[in-house]
Amino acid sequence: MPLIAERVNTRAIWKMDASDDEAPEESRRHREDDSRSAVFEGMVGTSSRMREVRSSICKVASTDCTVLVTGETGSGKELVARAIHQRSTRVSRPFVSVNCGAVPVSLIASELFGHEKGAFTGAMDRRAGRFEAAEGGTLFLDEVGELPLETQVALLRVLQEREFERVGGIRPIRTNIRVIAATNRDLREAVAERSFRADLFYRLNVFPLDVPPLRDRRRDIPALTEHFAHRLSTRAGKRYYGIDSRSLALLQAYEWPGNIRELQNVIERAVIMSETGPLSVDVRWLSQASRRPAGRQAPPTPTLLAQEKVWIEGTLAETKGRVSGPLGAAAKLGIPSSTLESKIKALAIDKRRFKATAIAS
Repeated sequence: MPLIAERVNTRAIWKMDASDDEAPEESRRHREDDSRSAVFEGMVGTSSRMREVRSSICKVASTDCTVLVTGETGSGKELVARAIHQRSTRVSRPFVSVNCGAVPVSLIASELFGHEKGAFTGAMDRRAGRFEAAEGGTLFLDEVGELPLETQVALLRVLQEREFERVGGIRPIRTNIRVIAATNRDLREAVAERSFRADLFYRLNVFPLDVPPLRDRRRDIPALTEHFAHRLSTRAGKRYYGIDSRSLALLQAYEWPGNIRELQNVIERAVIMSETGPLSVDVRWLSQASRRPAGRQAPPTPTLLAQEKVWIEGTLAETKGRVSGPLGAAAKLGIPSSTLESKIKALAIDKRRFKATAIAS
């Protein structure tokens, strides 16, 4: 029988709800307890790297300093920014997010600071920007490394002087917001290349917070898998029966170049494909992402070889050691049986032990 991962109770979340007469020390203990729970402000996991992130969030949230969140694409940088906002004194005010890389260069200044009527062709009316929309709250600047240099100058002025002007405007506008920026680029390298201003970098980098990639927090994969599977099954109107042990082993062995976003996509696909019984992940859904372009290919790394061995052994366990035939491991893996036999030999897999296990059971 497939193993079913233990369900994470996403509702069992400690919330800081201190009364007016609660002692600061007790409030601090509540925040610390909260940082150890399985789900923290939408972030799932209790690995050591995630505990460090949660601890940093708890420490910086109550301040008004600028935070620079770094990490790979899909690692959850916006979740971190929202968690900081949710635990700050600005929680009752807006959280406004803007992806600086998704806005055309010619429009980014207007998007952030707004514009006056007639400021440029097409500006038929006065328009408030994201800074005004976030007044009193938090402005999250995702992909801040993509800002053009002229907009970087304007952003630096806001951080230094707490004021800005709309495009085409002549009157400075005072602002009271907190800025949280995020990037997947190495901004120090961008500064060296003169594509990012050094003074702006130091203004943004008051409190750096690095979000680990999923491959560095593999301990969290079962909980994340369970969280996504339960939520997506409910959304699809399907009953959730857990996930089989072979699939869970595949997920934990994979490198996850697309991080949590990729994991969520894989689980959603498994939910769509499932009918009854535990969810199952097809190995081909993962191998597609790790294939290299045609041409010279690097030799497989020990990690990839170990991952492939896990996949093959998991499939042999399901087929009770059978390699060929419509119910064999080769058919399940989508490769010729001769290729699978070669891989079994190269990886020193003893397929007989799976037959012995089947006989014993």
